[in-house]
Amino acid sequence: MAEVYWHPHKVTKEDRQKIKGHKSAVIWFTGLSGSGKSTLANELEYRLHSLGVHTYMLDGDNIRHGLNSDLGFSPEDRQENIRRIGEVAKLFVDAGLVVLVSFISPYRRDRNRARSLVEPGEFIEVYVKCPLEVAERRDPKGLYKKARAGIIQEFTGISAPYEEPENPEIVVETDKLSVEESVEKIFKYLLNNGILKEDAQK
Repeated sequence: MAEVYWHPHKVTKEDRQKIKGHKSAVIWFTGLSGSGKSTLANELEYRLHSLGVHTYMLDGDNIRHGLNSDLGFSPEDRQENIRRIGEVAKLFVDAGLVVLVSFISPYRRDRNRARSLVEPGEFIEVYVKCPLEVAERRDPKGLYKKARAGIIQEFTGISAPYEEPENPEIVVETDKLSVEESVEKIFKYLLNNGILKEDAQK
């Protein structure tokens, strides 16, 4: 828009990171419903918070109660859902936080767009990999049962596609790893890639 101008800030992202004592990043959990995304994001945030890391969690279901309450589950609405949350995550990164995003986010192009909004190294895609039959067997919210019955339309994995990440930073197979093992794998990645300081684990 020609009438809208970017207003520069005197306080930078780097300034905010400095007083927080760690880098900021997006940890983007993607996977089927029931794969364990929110469970892992919750447990990881709890661990990071206990170590003094400044965090915030954005959960797909919760966001649809407010910011994205006007969106459905058509391909177009799913795209807008992820577009908005990508922009919100970008703001949290600029604020110097580690933001944990738990969204099915079924389309690669939408996840890649979210990645493009932040600097290289700041977007950590975590593929919460789980076979459909295992996720369906868990079915914590009873959604698969409704999808199979035709009550829910355009349900990811049943009547709508899920495009697996091609080169995620982290893959956790939740049918093989425990919650604790999965969280530890992500935590070590954050340490090894400089998001957290080495003394964060103490």
